[in-house]
Amino acid sequence: MEIKVLGPLEAVEAEVSIVPTAGKPRQLLALLALNARQMVPVVAMMDELWGPRPPRSAATTLQTYIFQLRRSLSAAMVGTGRDAKEVLITRSAGYLLETPMGDVDACRFDELTVRGYAAFEAGDPEAASRQLGQALGLWRGPALIDLPRGSRLEIEATRLDESRVAALERRLDADLQLGRHHEILGELAGLTAQYPLHENLHAQFMLALYRCGMSARALEVFRRLRASLIDELGLEPSAPVQRLQRAVLSSDPMLDPVHPLRPRTPGLGADRRQALEGPGRAMAPRAGSRG
Repeated sequence: MEIKVLGPLEAVEAEVSIVPTAGKPRQLLALLALNARQMVPVVAMMDELWGPRPPRSAATTLQTYIFQLRRSLSAAMVGTGRDAKEVLITRSAGYLLETPMGDVDACRFDELTVRGYAAFEAGDPEAASRQLGQALGLWRGPALIDLPRGSRLEIEATRLDESRVAALERRLDADLQLGRHHEILGELAGLTAQYPLHENLHAQFMLALYRCGMSARALEVFRRLRASLIDELGLEPSAPVQRLQRAVLSSDPMLDPVHPLRPRTPGLGADRRQALEGPGRAMAPRAGSRG
């Protein structure tokens, strides 16, 4: 089985689509997929489909939706020797979708991002960029974009979308460490337009521009970010972004790419080193809270 939720919902068994046409059964399939190999309680399903005040017929209607999903599975499994009841399993208090977590793109995304973060922390930006790039390549649009969403799927969609931006930031950090500032300029231009209050993405754009010999444009990015933050939130840019702006103004050599065989000059304070070497490390929490 292959189930995709990182964009429009897709679910295929033996090359046959099993996605229902009606909205609520589609919600139910997505909820089961996002909790693959874990029991989803009936009460959680009802909360997703109908909110805190389900109709009196909710339990019967839910059983009907489960029956419809099993019927679609059975039709797709003809000739495979498998039984739909062994895939969509009834438990005493809920239901469980018995499919490997790797069959669900959101689960593969989570696994790849964990590997990418670990590689980055281990000082291997090449592996980090590769793993995180693979994770981001699973996305086909905003999570669960074509589904009606109750409270539980809304939480999952928000979590996944925020995880995507965080993985993107870290992949860009890795690319900057690898000296790929020219390659990521266009991507960062689009991202800063999409997220006008996201400080870390703007800092990465500033650094990439500076390394490409475009200091004036880097300073313009800072001015645009500052104006947006003041207008929208009444806040000045964070201290790390302001330090980065001053470093651009002074052409601080700490902003230059690092040769892999040449370490940084010792003796710099930790705060200054963080602000100039990798904006993502110093600023990710604040940036995420505003972006």
